[in-house]
This record gives sequence, C-alpha cells and structure tokens, in this order.
Amino acid sequence: MFQKVLIANRGEIALRIVRACREMDIKTVGVFSDVDRNLIHLRDVDQKVALGGNSPAESYLNIDKILKACHLTKADAVHPGYGFLSENVQFVQKLKENGIAFIGPGVDVLQKMKNKLLAKKIIYDSGVPVVPGSLEVVNTLQEAKKIANEIDFPFMLKACLGGGGRGIRVVENEKNLEDAFSSARREAKIAFGNEEIYIEKILDNARHIEVQILADQFGKTIHLGERECSLQRRRQKILEEAPSPFLNDGLRENICGAAVQAAVALGYSTCGTIEFLVTDDQQFYFMELNARIQVEHPITEMISGVDILREQIRLASGEPLQLNANQINHRGHAIEMRINAEDPFRNFIPTPGLIKKYETPRGPGIRIDSHCYSGYEIPSFYDSLIAKLIVWDTDRMYAIRRSREALHSFIVEGVSTTIPFHLKILQNEDFLRGFFHTRFIEDEIEEI
Repeated sequence: MFQKVLIANRGEIALRIVRACREMDIKTVGVFSDVDRNLIHLRDVDQKVALGGNSPAESYLNIDKILKACHLTKADAVHPGYGFLSENVQFVQKLKENGIAFIGPGVDVLQKMKNKLLAKKIIYDSGVPVVPGSLEVVNTLQEAKKIANEIDFPFMLKACLGGGGRGIRVVENEKNLEDAFSSARREAKIAFGNEEIYIEKILDNARHIEVQILADQFGKTIHLGERECSLQRRRQKILEEAPSPFLNDGLRENICGAAVQAAVALGYSTCGTIEFLVTDDQQFYFMELNARIQVEHPITEMISGVDILREQIRLASGEPLQLNANQINHRGHAIEMRINAEDPFRNFIPTPGLIKKYETPRGPGIRIDSHCYSGYEIPSFYDSLIAKLIVWDTDRMYAIRRSREALHSFIVEGVSTTIPFHLKILQNEDFLRGFFHTRFIEDEIEEI
C-alpha cells in the first residue's frame, strides 16, 4: 500500500481523496494555486506545496511543478482526481520514469484510449457494439461521402486524438459536408497535432448510460451497475441517477456484461467507466471509456455500499480485487445534482464571487460533496462546480421528492447557482415518467 499520496487536484474531489486516504491510514500532500491557498482540504493534509500562479496551465496542469512537489515531499503516488491531468499520457509516463505510482490505469491503456478510433476498433473486435460509422481513418471527402451514403445524415466528424469537445463537426446534410470535413481536419491538426478524423452516426433521442467498472492487475473485472447520465446541457452532465429508469433487467444485464467485456479487451485496471448510447428500440453502442474517477461516482456508492475511491487506491497499489460480482447488491435509488455557480436566468453565465451564506441540507439519505463554506470566494479560473447534492431513498419517486426538499433547504447567498434549474427538472412531467434523452434539456427545459 502507498505511504504518501499527492493529490493533484482541487475542490470537492480533493477533499474526497484526502478523507479516503486518512481512512486508509495513508499520508497526504496537497498542492494549490495562489488563489486556492484557503481551500478546505488543505487543512487536513499532512503536507502542502504551493504551485504558484492561478491559471490551470500555471498550476494543476503544470507537470514539472507537480513532479517537483512529489520529490520535495517524497510522495510515492499521485491521485489525479478528475479533469486536469487525470488522463494525460505524458504525465503518467513522467511519473513512471520517476518511480512514482499513478492512481489510475497504466500508460498502455491511456495510449489506446487517447486514439478514439483505435479504442473503437479494439472494442468492435471484442464483439461489443459500437456507434455506426467508420472503423478506419477518413482521409478524403470522397470517402466521407461514401460512408454518408451508408449510414445517412446526420453524423459527426471526430478527431482521432480528440477530447474535451474539440475536433468535432456535426454534419446535418450533404451541403455542409465539404466545409465541415475541411474544418474538422484543420482543427484536429491545430489542437492535437494530427489531422486524422473518423465518422460517427448521430443517434436521435438516445440515452447516455454508463457502467462503473472495477478491475485489478490480475485480470479480474466486475461492474457495480449503471448510471443514467442523459440529462446534459451542451454535453455537460447536470443530473445523474442510479439505476436508470429506462433499462429493463435483460437490457441492464446485457449492457453491464458488455462493459466488463470492453474493459477486459482494453486490458483495463483500477476504476473506470464505460459509456454507451442506448436507442429507443433498446439497441446499445459503446461510446467511450473514462479512465478516471467520475464526478458522479457517489450515486453508485449510495446504492451499492462500495467505496469506489478506496477501491481505486487499493487496486492502483497492486492489491487484488476482493469484491465478487455476486456480493454487489443494489438497494434503492440515488440522484446526484451538480450545483454550479452559474446563473440559469442569464444563459448559465458563471458567477464567481464571495459566498456570503452557505447552508447545506441535512437528514437521512442526503450526502453533500463540497469544498465551499460561508465566506469562501469562488475563483474565476476553474470550473463552476461548487457542490454535489446526492440523495438516496427506497425508490425513484421517493428519491425525487427528497431531492426537491433538499434543494429547497440548500441556501447559497452571494452568488447565483443552478438550484432553481434543478428544481424545474425535478418538476417536469416527462422527467418524472423517465421519458428523456441526451437532448432533453435543450428541447424541453433550456430556459427557466
């Protein structure tokens, strides 16, 4: 087991990691930018190192500074959290060269996942369905037109080395194919140093379902069930729940089995998430693998009783996976609402600033993952997430009702938040009936 873990992150996930490490009797190191010197998790770490600067590039994305902090504190492992360097191949390689463990998958797996088309081909060859489109690089406009005739419009042109929503062009019809093809290749070259692109069909009214995976370095892989992640705004998840209200038992078993199959095909270890698109006719297609702890992992913890972050640390240290599939018993229903410092009345503009009053809901089945407090100044340099409100109850309708009550008693004064938007979602009739898809927010309740 690791002796000392450096946490290369900030905010609520840094606090979550600190607490998990302390429960496991592992010493911790916190790093921070200039504006983050008063983050609450820094009170609990054993050592802390100032990175300097405020922007991500100056601090949490600066590989050299983080490596220096590791050597200075003699940390033997790094937990990247999510975002920042959590899936950065160069960072993981540098850690390996310096004899420092990475709490996540190995370089070989991250290399496979970096090339989205290569990963898609590996999954396809394993027998797991993939989104219709090309399995080879599309080099010419003529090739793109040929594939368009086979799968029909609309579809996406995607950079093979893409990520973060960059290098993607939506093609609605043949008229804009030529411009989109040129733009996608150009942006891919600028952003990723490689102009290779491929084609993926856009599936109308699809659900976004992801499956939580745990895997050790000895070939044992299990799943902890699925999460419903279809409620998104501009491809950013807003509210997640587990289990999905859409899946029947047979489809759930097939999707979760395919997720394990995909993870094995990729040689994956530690914790990760396999994402699928699911259509109205109950066909499902592999979309991607997230090789990190997910923002929404708490809802799976709430229904399974498994501490995913502790398991991730154990698995990364080389311990065998002790859990067996038949030990996982799901109970009840959980919902996570991402509370962002954004103004839903003004097109979700970020609202950094001073939190004058901060009171979180309490009671049975309520969990708050947050780094905020009264008097905390939200900086403008990072994402706008200030809290995750996670609610559990015995079934979905009870969980929704408890979520409403919790939101009503969640007080944040001084900055605008997305709490009113979450309340509107929880009152929507189609949401209550479980009738929604990935474009539901844009189509039904974009404005409040």
